[in-house]
Order: sequence, then structure tokens, then C-alpha cells
Amino acid sequence: MLDNYLNRKHEFEILPMATADCPAVSLLHGERFAQRWGDGEFHSLLAQPSVFGFVARQTTGLFKPPLAGFVLSREAAGEAEILTIAVSQKLQRSGLGWRLMQAAMRETRNRGGSVLFLEVDDGNHSALGLYRKLGFEKVGERPAYYTAPDGRRATALVMRRVLG
Repeated sequence: MLDNYLNRKHEFEILPMATADCPAVSLLHGERFAQRWGDGEFHSLLAQPSVFGFVARQTTGLFKPPLAGFVLSREAAGEAEILTIAVSQKLQRSGLGWRLMQAAMRETRNRGGSVLFLEVDDGNHSALGLYRKLGFEKVGERPAYYTAPDGRRATALVMRRVLG
């Protein structure tokens, strides 16, 4: 019986991001990115009417992280951008990134946006695979845009998806 419980598929609820989520969002951001954004930065962004986000909370399993994932976006004049997105490393390949991106795309459309942009490290192959499956196409590059903890510089790919 315990084996069945441990092997259950992960289930999540996707909810609008609130300012109360900012400390947990900041912690997860720090786990996934070399340059952690503080909870004050997330709070300041969420205070802007053009900024919106979603958090994912795991609803099944014994070992639930405080936050399974999040996405933060900004929309203006019919265009939107993904500011940042992260999924707990333990939950990668669970479909959570897909669901968070779907929520951001829906909300972009609801706000009148017709195109969504994002930037991604050209070495982040799992993220690139997700974005390509979602219909994003490369439209530009920013050489040496990201700096890794070891000082290595990486190119940011600028990607776009027209929302239909």
C-alpha cells in the first residue's frame, strides 16, 4: 500500500501568484538560478498592474516542496514576456513547466496580448525543448548575456510565440 502511495503521479494546483508567495518564490529562484532575485524584487514586480504570475503547489506525495514551481510575466501593449520561470529540480519532467507556461499564455491572451517573448540560456536544453514544443521560435540572440557562478558567459536566445 505504501509503495502505491510513493509511486503515485504528482498532482499540482496552479494558482495566481500572490505577494505572500514571494519568499517561497525567491527561495526556489535561488535554487534554480545563479543570480537569485530577492522576495522584495518579486514583491515590487507583482505590485505593478502589468505583471502577473502563477505558482504551482504539489497536492500529492509524502515529500511536498513548499513551492513546486512558478512563472512570472509582464504584458504591455499587446505583447508579453516571461520574466522568469522555475520548477523544483525534484519535479523536473513532471509536466509542470508546460502547465505553468500554458497558464501564462492564457493570461496573456486574457489581457489582450497576442505575442509572448522569453529569453533562455542557449545551454539549457530541457527548457529549449519545452519552449520549442510550445511553439516558440528563436528570433534573436544576446551574446554573453548570462554569467554562470564559474564566470562562464552564455548566450541568451530570444524566443517568440504568436498566440492564436
